[in-house]
Amino acid sequence: MGRPKSPLDGGASAAQLHLESLRTRIDELDSQILQHLAERYRVVGEIQSVKQRSGDGVYVPARERAQLARLARQNRASRHPIPPGAVEAIFGEILSASRALQGPVGVAYLGPEGSYSEAAARAHFGSGARLLPVENITAVFRAVERGGASFGIVPIENSTEGMVGQTLDLLVTTPLQIVGERELLIRHALMARAGSLRQVKRIVSHPQSLGQCREWLAKHAPNLPTAEVQSNSAAAATAAKSRTTGAIAGREAAARYGLKILADGIQDLARNVTRFVVVGAPSGDPGGDKVSVLFAVKNEAGRLYKSLEPLAANAIDLCKIESRPMRGRSWEYLFFADFRGNPEETRVRNAMKAMEKHCTFFKVLGAYPAAVSA
Repeated sequence: MGRPKSPLDGGASAAQLHLESLRTRIDELDSQILQHLAERYRVVGEIQSVKQRSGDGVYVPARERAQLARLARQNRASRHPIPPGAVEAIFGEILSASRALQGPVGVAYLGPEGSYSEAAARAHFGSGARLLPVENITAVFRAVERGGASFGIVPIENSTEGMVGQTLDLLVTTPLQIVGERELLIRHALMARAGSLRQVKRIVSHPQSLGQCREWLAKHAPNLPTAEVQSNSAAAATAAKSRTTGAIAGREAAARYGLKILADGIQDLARNVTRFVVVGAPSGDPGGDKVSVLFAVKNEAGRLYKSLEPLAANAIDLCKIESRPMRGRSWEYLFFADFRGNPEETRVRNAMKAMEKHCTFFKVLGAYPAAVSA
């Protein structure tokens, strides 16, 4: 005798038919998306031909940011919006593939592989870029200046430890400009070949990362010596060669170098963000909504105030100002400032001209789209 028919059998069968119809619809939509992507890339090919005649670059940050902002607005207005992060991830990869169609985009970053700089470069330029690890921040600038890479990405500021001095010093003399920026949420882990912290005899990492984990180290490893290396991934590579060396780096570095995670999330502040800037040759396109400048003033009472007054007079938001000692000149300082605006705006142009009159030195480091907060 056969199995008695269950009253649920009909419902299960109907659900299966419905599932199959939905999967068929998904397949149809995927085919349509593929057709639209193919048409998009055909148009990109036409754009490439026009750019070759006009001299325009492959990477236009302000244009890409405007595209992503427009799509984000459309998504928010949709009856069935998808997660905002998914919009940027999907279309970021589409833009990356489009750039690759127009020519190779080489991006130098502070290596070796597995560094936070690599993560920032991949997040900013997508998988279509050719990422080039170099040994230090100076080498990032030199690779772009000499034409070995189209762009470079370097850390400039951390929310816990402040500005990265080496990057600021290089911006003083480089002919490159800041053309973009990226914020990356930083989560540190202690990793080693050893199975426990008791077996670790020293800890290595980038100086910024050691500073960002100062409280954790004081509490959990107060007697362990620390040593500075060029990057977090270099620290992981060092730890991979010695069973008694621990490294502070990101989880990706542990997987890449075959290390065990001994402690995770060891940064002193839960929200630990590093700001990276993208540097490249001046393009002549002042697009964006943020400007970075470098300036110096006479050491006279009120001179710094007068140099900044034009920003307030023109209702321009000063985001940041940082002083840096002048190399070879005791007790004299350079000032780095970020403010909101575009140099093509009349009020911004007027404010910058007025600022320059009060300065002994004035350099525009770049105008670019401000990063979306991590």
